[in-house]
Amino acid sequence: MKIIAYSYTNPLLETAPDPKNWGWEVDQIYQDFGQRQQLKQLLQDCYIEPVEYLLIRDYEELGDSLESISQCLGELEKLNINILAIHSDIDFTKNSVKPSDMIKLFADIQQRQRSRYICEGHARNRLKATPPPGKAPYGYRRGKDKYMIDRSTAPVVKDFFERFLIYGSLRGAVRYLEQRYGKKISVTTGKRWLTNVVYRGNLEYKNGEIITNTHLPIISREEAAQVDRLLQRNQRMPPKTASAPRSLAGLVLCETCNCSMTISRVTAYRQSQEYLYLRPLNCPHQPKCKALPYHQVLEETITRICQDLPQAVAALKLPDFNPIKTALQQEINQNNRLLEQIEQLHETDILDEETAQIRAYKLRTKIASLQEKLAKFSPVNLKETAQAVSLPQFWLDLTETERRFYFREFIHHIEIIRNSPQWQLKINFIF
Repeated sequence: MKIIAYSYTNPLLETAPDPKNWGWEVDQIYQDFGQRQQLKQLLQDCYIEPVEYLLIRDYEELGDSLESISQCLGELEKLNINILAIHSDIDFTKNSVKPSDMIKLFADIQQRQRSRYICEGHARNRLKATPPPGKAPYGYRRGKDKYMIDRSTAPVVKDFFERFLIYGSLRGAVRYLEQRYGKKISVTTGKRWLTNVVYRGNLEYKNGEIITNTHLPIISREEAAQVDRLLQRNQRMPPKTASAPRSLAGLVLCETCNCSMTISRVTAYRQSQEYLYLRPLNCPHQPKCKALPYHQVLEETITRICQDLPQAVAALKLPDFNPIKTALQQEINQNNRLLEQIEQLHETDILDEETAQIRAYKLRTKIASLQEKLAKFSPVNLKETAQAVSLPQFWLDLTETERRFYFREFIHHIEIIRNSPQWQLKINFIF
């Protein structure tokens, strides 16, 4: 008893199945990639040497249309070959197959082939690095085969990114956009803008794969890495504190009651002068922990940073990331060279157009993944930065908004330790 297996793989949509996964002891396996030459060879071999069982995954692998599938089934029937379709409910090895089952089978095949035809069209567009279906993101317009920068709206997007990079506040950038340009967007839309790979000159498809350098970017690669870092930093902060007007917002905790401290504003009757205090939220103690003058805590915070930050950084045993970054960059360069070689092989007809496109597509997605890993490494030398920000005048010359940005670069949280009648301050850095 001879058992053979046949599989068809569309290289645009899937990878070839593992020959060991048939579940039977197979005498011979025929595999086709893109074309069905092996299917023709299978039929020729069956005329020479009888075969009892043919294993396939599904009946649609036997042809590109219902007509070709029907013809193939007819030839196999003449050869008295029993067909076992692993993923189908209909078994042609049985003598009686209901007409309703056959109608359902052909309807399912037709529907799947229509779906595959659409998916194949999208896959071909991915190989050509053309934009996915749908409206172009704000700041771009659709060109013939790529996104083109819209000169009327791109400056709005660019200004939005620059505002976020300066102050690190998503809500602040959204408010700025409405005040400056009259462009109203939600905070959710603003976050989608910040994470949208299109603004970085890349394309992302439904399968999650990214292709780099497909069109002109609105922000540079360095700016994109900074945006990702700021978004990650803001995730550890309480909601809305990243856009709070005061630099200590969301950073101060009361060590006695373990409650976060909020900023309260107090004004005197018929006077414009205001007083700011830090008071604990939901303090369970009776009497409650007292509020502290905001500016006193701010001055003490600056003093402690200037004293403690250089010591904390000096005590760190920072690994040397330069070899890793160099290795990643070398791998990126190597893949770029392979891309150039593929173009040369295609021009000399060593590789056909479809094979060259598939290989180039895989290399581009790999390059995108390597560049993403490389971008996660901070370009800033922490020890040099710590020395620069350890001068009190540096902090005093900043506005509250600018100071808020830098505080979040180094401080995880600040603890207020109450020792009657005085209080002390302890800074917990992010490293």
